[in-house]
Amino acid sequence: MTAQAVASEGLATVIGLEVHVQLETDTKIFCGCSTAAAEEPNTNTCPVCLGLPGALPVINEGAVEAAVEVGKAIDATIPEETAFHRKNYYYPDLPKNFQITQYGAPICQDGELEFSVEGERRSVDIRRAHLEEDPGSLQHKGGSIDTADYTLVDYNRAGTPLMEIVTRPDFRSPGEVRAFLAKLTEVLEYLDVFDATRDGSLRVDANLSIVDMSDVDADEIDGSVLEDADPNRTEVKNISSHKGAEKALAYEETRQKNAIQRGRAVEQETRHWDESKGVTLSMRSKEEEKDYRYFREADLPPLEVRDWKQKLEIPELPDARRERFQSEYGLNAEAADKLTSTKEVADFFEDVAEQFDPDLAATWVADELLGELNYRDMQIADVADRFDEIERLVELVATDEITTKNARETVLRGMLDEGKSPDEVVDEEGLGKTSGGEVQAAVEAAIEENPDAVEDYHSGEGGAINFLVGQVMGKTGGSADPGDVNQLLREELEG
Repeated sequence: MTAQAVASEGLATVIGLEVHVQLETDTKIFCGCSTAAAEEPNTNTCPVCLGLPGALPVINEGAVEAAVEVGKAIDATIPEETAFHRKNYYYPDLPKNFQITQYGAPICQDGELEFSVEGERRSVDIRRAHLEEDPGSLQHKGGSIDTADYTLVDYNRAGTPLMEIVTRPDFRSPGEVRAFLAKLTEVLEYLDVFDATRDGSLRVDANLSIVDMSDVDADEIDGSVLEDADPNRTEVKNISSHKGAEKALAYEETRQKNAIQRGRAVEQETRHWDESKGVTLSMRSKEEEKDYRYFREADLPPLEVRDWKQKLEIPELPDARRERFQSEYGLNAEAADKLTSTKEVADFFEDVAEQFDPDLAATWVADELLGELNYRDMQIADVADRFDEIERLVELVATDEITTKNARETVLRGMLDEGKSPDEVVDEEGLGKTSGGEVQAAVEAAIEENPDAVEDYHSGEGGAINFLVGQVMGKTGGSADPGDVNQLLREELEG
């Protein structure tokens, strides 16, 4: 299919992903070196992960367990036996000049993952998910990959367990890719096999093509039809976030469509996403499968995974937990979505809901806490060591010791901005609720001092009562409950 033959209309975007996920293990996949971040380069290394002659790999059991759990979570077929292969290519971050990976017998095959895009459910087929070792990392000094003065190699990352998750080309837009990656990350975090806060923990290679579907009925367009079109495929590398994936693919989609509409051919190549410039840059012609010369890894025998399949159970996943929150706690769909956005949020909500009314717990975790954290560009993990203080704040509201308004606008913000405990903020600001007698006195004074507002109230002007509530709140320093004040004012005015 030539670019000249493609009309400006009837173009379909086709995207497939290769998602590389670092698995959370203490040691590397084929040796005992630590996977923890190191301050100095090339210190978490040994003859095995440096590829020195005579060094032999030994499989990390924790990596296999994590892979089996991922397979169960994506409803994949897990074979009784799997094997490793060598993928041969040269790049400075690959010390052996080959990567130990899986080729003919991946540990997970034919899975799927459901996710939502703008309220609609979508499902993407996952062809395979296999184990492999991570290469080292390149540090470009004085610029980016195409402008650097020189490049350094750090092999601390070499040998970190990776799981490569390969989808079918089922995506039709960059927005779908972003939603899928968010859901995949959510599932992996619930499995406790992945840490999204770790630098480089998720990297995406995206294959994007623009194909001519002008002669195909819209109802017949699916993954197999688009694959059969076999257009030139561009691979985009250096994508490291959900948002970055959407931006990179939106740029590449526009670039290819513009080229086709101008009658230019789209080259089959590998391109680099430059986040700072917001563009993709040509790196090299795209390799084909045969270029890697796969063959079995002779230093690792076939791996039987039957026992792992039988003994490993996976925890409650996000969708199941979301449904349970709605049925068990009576939450609406929006609240349940927020409260299951991460496992940490869901766990904390359940801790609070065990002690207080679930509706109150949901309001304070989903709306108040997450809202204030988002405003400050913080995550729930940033306050994980202060959950007991947040529970104390909810307790102050639940026991009617402070008003909801003061709890939200003064106490919570003081906790997040100044690092104070809720009791410290309450004491310093004098936020303890005013006694009933003091509130009653303030109500009577407000009525006596504002005869015009009283007259307006009796004339049916709705804003008058709000004015009077404000007067009482001012007299009590904001420590009275606005709802109680409203009720007391109406009783006095109607009495």
